[in-house]
Amino acid sequence: MGTDGTMKHLQDILERAARTRLVIFDVDGVLTDGSLFLGDDGQEYKAFNSRDGHGIAMLRRTPVQIAIITGRRSRVVEHRMADLGVQHVYQGRRDKLPAFREVLETLGVGSEQTAYVGDDVVDLPVMVRVGLAVAVQDAHPLVKRHAHWITASPGGRGAAREVCELLMEGHGVLEETLAEYTR
Repeated sequence: MGTDGTMKHLQDILERAARTRLVIFDVDGVLTDGSLFLGDDGQEYKAFNSRDGHGIAMLRRTPVQIAIITGRRSRVVEHRMADLGVQHVYQGRRDKLPAFREVLETLGVGSEQTAYVGDDVVDLPVMVRVGLAVAVQDAHPLVKRHAHWITASPGGRGAAREVCELLMEGHGVLEETLAEYTR
């Protein structure tokens, strides 16, 4: 794609980001690298990226609401989202579409005002319905094909931070937000 096409694509993505009032993240493969660590006692462990977490914390200071929809159920996710102040957490939702509809209704947000970040085919039923569909860099090829934007970073390794900064840029607050750290 030439420079002109790249600029038009970037402008389209920023316009979609500016319309976004809700971002929904998948967990495994998006907020984590998809690895599942299981102890002998059956306890599940996940590794979350601290920069992704700080991106979510910064995004919480904007009008964009944040939700999680994940097919697995884990107390680790519950604890991490509580730590980040994410209130809309839908776990154990292998079929993500009903949870998607529920969060839209609860928050009074339209699908065209929603961004969704996914990595695998189970995310597609939601991704094809939102105004900004994002795939992480290491997403399944079919997911990438249906995404409006693909992060440069893989899941669990900075992808969520990129999405948060994209949304802040779309809302015109990224530069101001980052400047707070150099004062």
